[in-house]
Amino acid sequence: MTRLSRFTARLARMARMARMARIAQMALLVVAVATQWPAHAQPFPDAASVRAVVEAAVRPVMARHQLPGLAVGVAVNGRAFVFNYGVSSLQTKRPVDDQTLFEIGSISKTFAATLGAQAQVQGKLSLQDSPGRYLPALRGRPIDQATLLQLLTYTAGGLPLQVPEKIKSDAAMDQFLQRWTPAYTPGTRRQYSNVSIGVFGSAVAAALGTRYADAVQSDLLPKLGLHHTHIEVPARAMPHYAWGYDGDKPVRFTPDVFDAQAYGIRTTAADLLRYVQANIDPRGLDPVLRQALEATHQGVYQTGPMTQSLGWEQYPWPMPLEPLQAGNAMGRVVSDVMPLKQAPSGPRWFNKTGSTRGFGAYAAFVPERRLGIVLLANRGWPIADRVKVAYELLQALDGQSGSTAAAVTPWAHTVYGSPVNPNAAMSAADRRYGLVAGFSPSSRACRLGATSSAGVGGWVSWKV
Repeated sequence: MTRLSRFTARLARMARMARMARIAQMALLVVAVATQWPAHAQPFPDAASVRAVVEAAVRPVMARHQLPGLAVGVAVNGRAFVFNYGVSSLQTKRPVDDQTLFEIGSISKTFAATLGAQAQVQGKLSLQDSPGRYLPALRGRPIDQATLLQLLTYTAGGLPLQVPEKIKSDAAMDQFLQRWTPAYTPGTRRQYSNVSIGVFGSAVAAALGTRYADAVQSDLLPKLGLHHTHIEVPARAMPHYAWGYDGDKPVRFTPDVFDAQAYGIRTTAADLLRYVQANIDPRGLDPVLRQALEATHQGVYQTGPMTQSLGWEQYPWPMPLEPLQAGNAMGRVVSDVMPLKQAPSGPRWFNKTGSTRGFGAYAAFVPERRLGIVLLANRGWPIADRVKVAYELLQALDGQSGSTAAAVTPWAHTVYGSPVNPNAAMSAADRRYGLVAGFSPSSRACRLGATSSAGVGGWVSWKV
């Protein structure tokens, strides 16, 4: 008996047990779709092919910018690959390996966004609340005119990029924020700000009744399966902590007010890639965390070529390289924003850059294409080059995976023989069949989902 026939028999038994003749009909539709695809359709790229593509892209960049070390992680069609180059310390010559910890700078802000989104799903706060609701020192002050969402998306009225140098304590920061007055009406202009994210993260932690670092390290990171990711690096992990380089000087970031929320995560390429994969496909995660990750992909406003989401920034995909680079160069630019009236449609490229004094990082992913990448270096290097390397690598790997620009989803779905989009609201005609059948040519898997007014859920999948 072939795998395909065993799959059909299994579904037939389910149909008898559930006394639902429709399931048997849908099973036949799944098998019909599956048999139209040859076994070699959309093959997974092998490790040697991926390594060749990666090395061709990163070796010239490492030489051009004199990067001591670089870790590259790529996700293609559900598979993860990590490649390490160079050294984590010019002094000891210790090579970069799978346990090497890098500072990821502002990519840390996406973790703050995820923690806040999770707290909202849990009913602990609303992103429409003002910060003073959770931070009494700010209650009734001008900053309290902004919402948590505006703090998270840098539209609270013009908070500064960096914490002022003279501020060395939480009490001093409270005094600064109590005196601060907005330069713009909240919600009208974007001014990228570590202080803005710092206030947001502090309010989230207060709503959860704990320190921000504890909320991330004791709850969020374990749920994500990130066991080599830290805000406070434990002694056992310190030997794996790379040195960053400012010129020839070895450096690591100095602890400061709001560092944990804004740029304080240290992680490995494998862990950061796992986080990217969770954003690509969160279905196997805790339901609350899944909703939180999906919420961080929500577009809030448009500014230039970029759509600001919660932590992440997004663009339509495919798109030319130049506007992608331009959008990622907006860090210090004050820009007008246009609130979105409806969610962006079609495939989207999500990304975030991160830099500290001696490290330069980048993460990007396209959920609809099941593609993701992380780049971690222990020296700063131009953001435009980070974007270019990631762009060219994902384009090349997308071609290797055998997919085409027209195939915007790895699953083909049908309701009683008619194609459907299970991510869209289901029509009454679609819902009456009770089930949606799907086939993934990339993974040779079939699945059934139950329909409802909200769409499709409760997926059950099998390999064929």
